[in-house]
Amino acid sequence: MRFIYILYQICIGLPVFLVATLLTALTTMIGCWLGNGHFWGYYPGKLWSQLTCFLFLLPVKVEGQEVLDKNTSYVFVANHQGAFDIFLIYGFLGRNFKWMMKKSLRKIPFVGKACESAGFIFVDKSSPRKIYETIKQAERVLQGGTSLVVFPEGARTYTGKMNAFKKGAFFIADQLQMPVVPMTINGSFRILPRTGKLLSWHPLRLTIHTPIYPIGKKGEENLQMLMTESYQAIEKDLK
Repeated sequence: MRFIYILYQICIGLPVFLVATLLTALTTMIGCWLGNGHFWGYYPGKLWSQLTCFLFLLPVKVEGQEVLDKNTSYVFVANHQGAFDIFLIYGFLGRNFKWMMKKSLRKIPFVGKACESAGFIFVDKSSPRKIYETIKQAERVLQGGTSLVVFPEGARTYTGKMNAFKKGAFFIADQLQMPVVPMTINGSFRILPRTGKLLSWHPLRLTIHTPIYPIGKKGEENLQMLMTESYQAIEKDLK
């Protein structure tokens, strides 16, 4: 069965995925250029992600969506097990959101431009002024239920275990006084770890935890509280 799955992903899955990726990027760029970036910056990517999981025959389970309020903007934070974390969240979180990502990802052909067109937030930590601009962009974007999704580890894990969190996502949540929603991803590391080349079949599960609200004032105490409680919530459901 392993050999058949490898043959399928090389001969069918990968070619279809590459074509779908190109079409999604072009659709996003053209749609956002014509107008209504709120729609075109989210739904093509959502369908692309759902198609990718379906294409590679990966079952998906999502738990905890009932804890979210549809009119509230959140900062979602999740552990980063592998490449399929993106498809799991984008396709099945069920919330219109923007990704916060490294500015180096803007250089990916087509995909980087599509992300820019969709209004995703590229982090530039080269100076205090750039950090301030990132916060102001987040403030403009995160309105009316539109949320932000961040992998606070900063990069995919090599071992499957969760690495320490960086402050960026929690700093934005602190500055904008937004609730943070921890999410636990299970299964992605088994499918395609950071050092992997071919997929392995495994179910995916996304667990959405109870939102963590700020303590009512900005500062290091609030930031550390959001970071610590988020880490603990994610870790307790890791398999």
